[in-house]
Amino acid sequence: MQNPSQPDLPFDALLVLSFGGPEGHPDVRPFLENVTRGRGIPAHRLDEVEEHYHHFGGKSPLNDLNREMIANIEAELQRRNIALPVYFGNRNWHPLATDTATVMAEQGVRRALVFATSAWAGYSGCRQYHEDIARMREHLAAAGAPEIEMVKIRQFFDHPRFVEATVKEVDLARAKLPVEQQPGARLIFTAHSIPLSMDAASGQPADGSLYSTQIDHACKLVAAASGFDSYDLVWQSRSGPAHVPWLEPDVVDHVESLAKHHDFSAAVVCPIGFLSDHIEVVWDLDSELQQEAEQFGVLIERAPTVGHLPEFAAMVVDLIEEQLTGVGDTSEHGVAVHGCSRNGAPCATNCCVPQRPTGRPPSAQ
Repeated sequence: MQNPSQPDLPFDALLVLSFGGPEGHPDVRPFLENVTRGRGIPAHRLDEVEEHYHHFGGKSPLNDLNREMIANIEAELQRRNIALPVYFGNRNWHPLATDTATVMAEQGVRRALVFATSAWAGYSGCRQYHEDIARMREHLAAAGAPEIEMVKIRQFFDHPRFVEATVKEVDLARAKLPVEQQPGARLIFTAHSIPLSMDAASGQPADGSLYSTQIDHACKLVAAASGFDSYDLVWQSRSGPAHVPWLEPDVVDHVESLAKHHDFSAAVVCPIGFLSDHIEVVWDLDSELQQEAEQFGVLIERAPTVGHLPEFAAMVVDLIEEQLTGVGDTSEHGVAVHGCSRNGAPCATNCCVPQRPTGRPPSAQ
């Protein structure tokens, strides 16, 4: 697929690769079964999470939010005069990534950049997207379709535009608090909890626990830029058995403890670990956390996630330009240190070793 206006462009498409989510009541159970396939999770645990989706009409907002993100990326590509078509594929629900890969091959795509909707290291945040890429290529080969070379774009947890976008949402949330509450409001960041063993394996052996380290670093950058002297980093959406240690404290437990033992009346809660306001965000933070905070008379203003912002789309195109030009946060081989590789290979030996949690399925995306 050669673009006549840019015949020397080294890539001929961008694939936005995401988790996926149901778009109606009939989709919920098949979607959850896709997410949890092979993990031996009993039916009654799926029932619990299924109710979260039915509470919101059986529809995850994730696909619509990703389409909004893609529209912003397309507008930014056009603004910079980069003629790169954008495709959309999911791991767990339609449009499925394998189906999208088939369409791409049929339309002449032979080299594609892949933007995964996660900023972080770790198995679920990074390596599983490499596995998705490998699966797409295997699907094409099994169908006798033309091969597509795919390069996953690097992690972006500390990208200035990601920080800028998050600061914007934090500042807007703080401004919604009563004026008298704003000076003393706490800043609480939250991200998806994972087992401690998985966090320890989220980098190479020399830099383990990369997932929590990256999140904490991003929190430091955002807090400083927003003028907060301190912040709390907590976790949410734990889904494993009680005997397996996960990253703590849980956000609801943390707010309850603050309310009981400290002079605490207002907080800005920033779900920095998530790019979109999907089911885990709106259920865990806008429902469970708000109900808990109300019991103690604590005001919680939840900052929106950043994936819908033009600043975020500008960051994605910055990352695209890194790969198009070879200029940016890349190694001498033109591949970023963390998260970027070709054709589904891990970006480093023993990096983000697969460790799938067991127990209750995540309420997911």
